[in-house]
Amino acid sequence: MEQIKNFARYFKPYKWRIAAGILFILISIVFGLIVPYLVGQAVDDLSLAVTWDKIVYYPLVILGVNLMSGIFLFLQRRVLINTSRHIEFDMRKAFYASLVDQPLEFFQKNRVGDLMARATNDLAAVRQVFGPMILYSFQAIFALAVVLPILLNISVTLTLLILIPMPLVSLTVKYLGDQIHIRFEKIQGYFSDITARTQENLSGVRVVRAYAQEDSEIEEFQKLNREYAAQNLRLVKFAAAMRPLLFFFIGLGFVIIVAVGVPMAVRGEISAGDFTAFILYLQRMIWYLIALGYVVNLYQRGTASLKRFNAILETEPTIQDAPETREQPKIKGRIEFRDLSFAYNGKTVLENIDLTIEQGKTVAFVGKTGSGKSTLMSLIPRLLDAPEGSVLIDGIPIRQFPIEQLRQSIGFVPQETFLFSNTLAANIAFGVQSEPGAVATGFLSEPPALAGGLISANGSHISVEKAAEIAGLADDVKDFPGKYEQLVGERGITLSGGQKQRTAIARAVMRNPRILILDDSLSAVDTYTEEKILHNLRDVRQDRTTLVVSHRVSTIRDADLICVLHEGRIIESGTHEELLEFAGEYAELYQRQLLEEELEATD
Repeated sequence: MEQIKNFARYFKPYKWRIAAGILFILISIVFGLIVPYLVGQAVDDLSLAVTWDKIVYYPLVILGVNLMSGIFLFLQRRVLINTSRHIEFDMRKAFYASLVDQPLEFFQKNRVGDLMARATNDLAAVRQVFGPMILYSFQAIFALAVVLPILLNISVTLTLLILIPMPLVSLTVKYLGDQIHIRFEKIQGYFSDITARTQENLSGVRVVRAYAQEDSEIEEFQKLNREYAAQNLRLVKFAAAMRPLLFFFIGLGFVIIVAVGVPMAVRGEISAGDFTAFILYLQRMIWYLIALGYVVNLYQRGTASLKRFNAILETEPTIQDAPETREQPKIKGRIEFRDLSFAYNGKTVLENIDLTIEQGKTVAFVGKTGSGKSTLMSLIPRLLDAPEGSVLIDGIPIRQFPIEQLRQSIGFVPQETFLFSNTLAANIAFGVQSEPGAVATGFLSEPPALAGGLISANGSHISVEKAAEIAGLADDVKDFPGKYEQLVGERGITLSGGQKQRTAIARAVMRNPRILILDDSLSAVDTYTEEKILHNLRDVRQDRTTLVVSHRVSTIRDADLICVLHEGRIIESGTHEELLEFAGEYAELYQRQLLEEELEATD
């Protein structure tokens, strides 16, 4: 019931539409229930005398009443089913917004395929709770509320006889409804598994093929698919049994009525017209009772899906603005780490980091894999949340900055480059779409508008072409058939690893950020291209704080400060020359890379 209460909040914007739809249901029911009365009247009237006027009058009146009932039936379905689509739209929007606000660890705990299943299959089942379920529920409630008094008025005896099979009907609905709910919840879980498996295999298709695991993956998918089909077949057994059983038990009541009512009509205890009307009303009531069985089916499916759907919506983002957060002065770029310690999944990743990075300086971080470099970078834009007061920008704890203001001032290039299935220009301009004065990108309108040199009205960012030039991508773009309109495919599959990294760098540079973070973002480019990019970035880095993570000494040797991390601690810091003179881990790394370069040169 709590799930339904949460669902009900989506009804509020459409309360007048829903009220109109319910009114149309009532009017349609009223016109529909006039028909049996008119038929009964016609039978009694024509049994007295058959005239041409009566033969013309009754069919025309009945046809007119049926027409009015049909008109309002159309209106009720149009209003309520349309409204259910609007509610589905609002719920999908809320679901997507909830996902976007979640931190990184949320997506590490929840599979993408499962989330997709909840946003599609589960949401479709939830929509049925509002549209058809509410439609049939009100139809049945109104009809039964009107029909029952009419039946009692015609014959109390016959009406009471109808109630004999009702306990069997109730038990059938209760038992089968519970079984449908349990099985449908399992089915949705299996559907999530299938969706997740498909998504992983399509995303990792290169790995599957490289290891010749196509047959193995097909077999694994078949196992899931067979179990999903088996679960559906178990559900079908119960769902398919509900309507026939309801027809059977309600039919028992119908048999009793005929067995008792016909002799009553023969004895004159009830007129032929009233008995005919009683049978027609009973047929209507049977249909609505069957509809209630269908409603129970929809309700059990919908609540099972609603539970899964709400589980995501009710997950509060662990990283969000506090209620008292206010806009701060424009970020300049001074960064401080004050006794920063950070644990992830119970494991300490960073420990006692004390470091001040002045505005406009370039600071590099090196260290072995797992030393905490990427974690440290992720704390600055609050992709991960550091302890209160341990990370500051311009002397202000980063939690006091609105997340949007903080991240709009940062250009972040992560280790794993992600490109959208769109044009090259749209991918480069992705980070400036929502900024004031930005021209629409290929995600919203024509990508060609970007290629000619997009500059915002307020000059807050540079052009796509300039950003590509700084990132060392412009020469490659000249060879693309579509130039900046070139579609890069899903996850940038049509580009090389180096081209994807340079596209990501261009995306970050185009924002003209106050803080630029390059997390091992040159690992896939050759040393010549690397030197070219670094040379271009020198102009961009002026007056901007730049943090660089790299395993290559050549990438960071010109940094104002180099920090060496080991097991979450800064064990060395200084300039390139100072660290070589110190003869520690950095010097060892430098000597090892020099040796590797010499060996490559002699090959």
